[in-house]
Amino acid sequence: MSRRRSAPLPRPRLFALAALALAAMAMVVAACDLRLPPSAPSSPAGSGPATMATPAAASPAVGSTPGASPSFTRPTPTPEPSPTWYTVVAGDTLTSIARRFATTARSIAFWNRARYPTLDPQSPGYAPDRIEVGWRLTIIPGVVVDETELTPPPASPAPTVLRSPVIVPGPTPLAGGSSLLVAHGDRASTAIALTFDMGGRLDPALEIVDWLIAHEVRATIFPTGKSGSETATGRAVIGRTAAHPELFTLGNHSWDHPDFRQLTAAQIADQLTRAEAALAPAAGRTTKPFFRPPFGSWDQAGLDAVGAAGWAYTIMWDVDTIDWRAPADGGPSADDIVARVISRARGGSIVLMHLGGWQTLEALPGIVEGLRARGLEPVTLAELLGR
Repeated sequence: MSRRRSAPLPRPRLFALAALALAAMAMVVAACDLRLPPSAPSSPAGSGPATMATPAAASPAVGSTPGASPSFTRPTPTPEPSPTWYTVVAGDTLTSIARRFATTARSIAFWNRARYPTLDPQSPGYAPDRIEVGWRLTIIPGVVVDETELTPPPASPAPTVLRSPVIVPGPTPLAGGSSLLVAHGDRASTAIALTFDMGGRLDPALEIVDWLIAHEVRATIFPTGKSGSETATGRAVIGRTAAHPELFTLGNHSWDHPDFRQLTAAQIADQLTRAEAALAPAAGRTTKPFFRPPFGSWDQAGLDAVGAAGWAYTIMWDVDTIDWRAPADGGPSADDIVARVISRARGGSIVLMHLGGWQTLEALPGIVEGLRARGLEPVTLAELLGR
């Protein structure tokens, strides 16, 4: 059977079909270019880090402002872990409990030493192997106590600095002698001192003082003379303390917050007496015998000058909330502050806070509730030190 050949296409028609095919291929390639993102340029192997090409400036969208940059939101700092409660059951040991909460037995002992004195690692009666069924232990999961932070070293690097800023109630300072440095009170006590510095930022000072009054929480206020007499908020705070002498002890935080290590004895005396003259009449009481050094800075010459001026006690602290730093700048949240105080405080502790603290007001309810749950009660410095 013979086969019939198709007649060849005329040359013009063949060229037309070829052109159509090429056009279709171009459309497919263009479509692929639209769907696939451009790959980042890379440097040749061994030639160093890749250098990104600078993209061409895009045309501004309709209605946009030329040169506008995207808004930046500062990340919120991650809160420290919050404390929790654990009730001891039969068969528990501090080691087994610590393993369950990703901490150490010694850390649990530190957190609970105020309520259960046999858990105090710094006590001769330390007995971590003897815990009892029913004990309620404060635990902060995933946290290990840094024992070096329990009693902070002096802030001053000067070579004449004293080495043990720990004075408990006992000897009375000699009149005109060196001021005694105090970091905490009697460790056998169940009392704790909440202290608030006032100077610089004053929001929310009044709300903090009003909360303390409404809840009958004792505290000690260390205002600078300038903030307590030359600002409306400061004067109102001093007025509140004058109206509630049963709740507040007043201390001296200098006139305008200089570093006392940089001052002469005469300048130190002037800072203290100016503050006293401005605050005492409005408060209805003296700021003596308590002084808190600005920045926590001190040296022996400063202690001598402070004592000679009439302030017998230079008050430091053993729990620092760092509440003066804003959360947006990496400072603590309210939960962080609560966790820090509850985990580090013990009998006789002096807690440092600020009336201008960023999250202090929000943290106070948790602090007071947590301390009382551990058997610790806020008192004034006068009560803590028996002065």
